[in-house]
Amino acid sequence: MTGPQWLDADEQDTWRAFLWTSRLLNEALDRQLQRDSGMPHTYYMILAMLSEAPGRALTMTDLAEIVHSSPSRLSHAVNRLEGYGWVRRVKHETDRRTTIAELTDEGFDVLAEAAPGHVAEVRRHLFAPLDREQMLRFRETLHTLLESLDPDHEAPCAPTPP
Repeated sequence: MTGPQWLDADEQDTWRAFLWTSRLLNEALDRQLQRDSGMPHTYYMILAMLSEAPGRALTMTDLAEIVHSSPSRLSHAVNRLEGYGWVRRVKHETDRRTTIAELTDEGFDVLAEAAPGHVAEVRRHLFAPLDREQMLRFRETLHTLLESLDPDHEAPCAPTPP
């Protein structure tokens, strides 16, 4: 019987750098959005995904998949967003069992106001430290990892299969 194949020193260093970079980037984005717009990154992502959808609306099931959230966690977040007047829920016209989340005009305005600061923070922490060639190699690496993690290309950022 063989034991686990432990990470070598280079793999361990890469793994830890990835973990800390991911964690610190998400925390920085959340801090900036909380400070400048009074919302967590999770709420921003919900608003952004709705803003990009046809008619600024998605079924709750589709929205949960896109933002990679459990239905109960998404429902809680959408409750809060409804309370702010940024999102409304309506029943599907032909399938009353299906609930649709719609971005309101006020929600769109809040998102439009928050977006420049969010993009600046993404640029500052993710793109500014890299030159163009490094960024393109990084994107290629991420797409390779995504191919392994999402072979059915369901992620909203998945590269188009060849």
